This record gives sequence, C-alpha cells and structure tokens, in this order.
Amino acid sequence: MSETGPGPASALASAVADVPEPETAVLTAPLRNSFDYTRSLGPVLGRFADGIRAGRIVGGRTAAGTVMVPPSEFDPETGAPTTEFVDVGPVGTVTSWSWQPTPLPGQPSETPFAWALIRLDGADTDLLHAVAVDSPDALSTGARVVPVWAEERTGRITDITHFVPGDTATDAVPSTTEQEIPGVVSYPIGLEIDHAATVVETWYLEGLKQGKLIGGRTSDGVYFPPRVSSPANGDPTTEKVELPDTGIVTTFCIVNVPFLGQQIKPPYVAAYVVLDGSDIGFLHLILECEAHEVRMGMRVKAVWRDESEWDHTLRNISHFKPSGEPDADYETYRSHL
Repeated sequence: MSETGPGPASALASAVADVPEPETAVLTAPLRNSFDYTRSLGPVLGRFADGIRAGRIVGGRTAAGTVMVPPSEFDPETGAPTTEFVDVGPVGTVTSWSWQPTPLPGQPSETPFAWALIRLDGADTDLLHAVAVDSPDALSTGARVVPVWAEERTGRITDITHFVPGDTATDAVPSTTEQEIPGVVSYPIGLEIDHAATVVETWYLEGLKQGKLIGGRTSDGVYFPPRVSSPANGDPTTEKVELPDTGIVTTFCIVNVPFLGQQIKPPYVAAYVVLDGSDIGFLHLILECEAHEVRMGMRVKAVWRDESEWDHTLRNISHFKPSGEPDADYETYRSHL
C-alpha cells in the first residue's frame, strides 16, 4: 500500500495555524437581531381577542366540524372560511409538555415553569401556553389545568398569564382596561447572543476603528470584509491586506419606496462597491449625486464620518461619492455583475 500525504483536514488546520494573531484580543460583543411581526387580526382572530379580554376562550368550528383554538381563518382541509364560533374550556388537559429550567427574558415567568400543549374542553386542537408548577415532578401528560387571568386584559394571549393544575376554573374578574382592541397588532421577535469575532474579523473591525479598510487574501483573491476561508474553495485566509477607500460601482438599486426606520429620504442608491485591490463587492450607499446618475463602472470614494465617531463598524463610512475619475472599463468588473 502506498503512503499518502496529510488529508484535507490536517492541511486546513496547518494553514489556519499560520494566520497571524490580531494586534489586540479577539473582540466580543452582545448581538441582538429583532423585528416586530405585524399582522391584522381580522374578523376571526378578532373574535378570539375579544373573548380573552372578556375572560372567555373562543374557538372556531371548521366546515369539517373541528374546533380550533385559536380559531383558524380558513378550514385547513377545504379552505372554507370560519364563520361559527364556540366557547371552549376554560379547563383543559395537558397533551405534551417540556420543562423550562432557566426562563429567558420575555417569557411568561421568571421562575422555572413548563411549556405545555393544552387541549381545552370542547376543542379539537391544542393551545401552547405556560403551566406554573414547582418542579417537573408536579406535572404529567393528562394533567388537568385551568387558566389564571390577568387583571388588565388587552386582547392578547398574555391575558392568560399562565395555567395551573386544577379541575375547577375561577371566573375572570372584569378587565380594568376599556381601550378598544386594535385591528393591527405587533409582536416583537428577537434573538440575543454573545458574538465572538474570529481572528480575521478582528483584523477588519480593529482596522475600521483606526480608519483603515482591512481585507484578507486567500488562494483565490482578496475578500473585503475578510472571510476565515474562501467560500469558493475552502482555503483559509492567511494574509491581511490594507485596501484604499476608492473603488468601482458594480450592481446597484435605486430605493424609491419609504419603509419603517428609513434614515435617508428616497430616492437614493444602494450599490455593491469593489474596492481597488479587492476581488469582491460589498454593499454601501452612493450619495452626493442624483440617483439616476449612478451607473455601473462609476469610480467612487468613501466619505468618512468625523474621527470622534469612529468605532468597530462600517458605519464609520457615511457613504461613497463619485470620485470624478473616468469610469472603469467594463472588462475590469464584468465578473462582479
């Protein structure tokens, strides 16, 4: 049997070991991604919202006779609209559950609790909600549970603060909130993590803090922002490359439609810019010219914010503007389109 050289994994590990360390410690920071999911309640979920504000749980009967909680706007089997509503529960049976030993921010309880699927009496589907028990030993599939109602109710599922074991429900006290249930509601959704930058990311972020644009060289070119390895062939980045703040516009779009949180008045241009000396574009703003004047091949230069505002972010560059140089030849950027 002939001998073979080191496999791809060992070769990659050897190459990564050659990546120079950053001048400072690898950066870490909390990262939160969030958005508000906004929807219209409509006549079906509106009935459910009206019900829980009044201290009742309302289900919808489909054309097939299935009672769904919360009610579905349409029968999932036939597509027929839901027009019949019935009160269910409020007592229910746990059909499945899991223990939450360490509650997270925004969850129904600050102490350990159970997430459970609850089949309310008179319903044919399960409602997901929290069950307050002292330990997982205090809950089991088949357990009977009853809702605990909030004193101030606004037509949201949190009007039921949680369920507790029991077989006899207590009527909800009249809500102290008189405001009308909105036709459109927003539900915040988010994920928060502690992000640790790689060595290569740290090059890039520390460079931005100093007003420098740092890319990374791999076997197939220079990437900006730099990657740990080439997405084309998996070869690792082994060299940092300082790039100028000039480049070429490749593909772009003109933003004409206003949207929530927009910071610039339309129309304006978001474009991919390939910095001189790099081999891939990145997205940024093109300003200080009319939107219709932006074109592929336009030479642009970065406009930096005041140095006192610099941080570990590409927002240190406010935008790019036309440099006044002649347009680049098409052949020099055709592979980036």
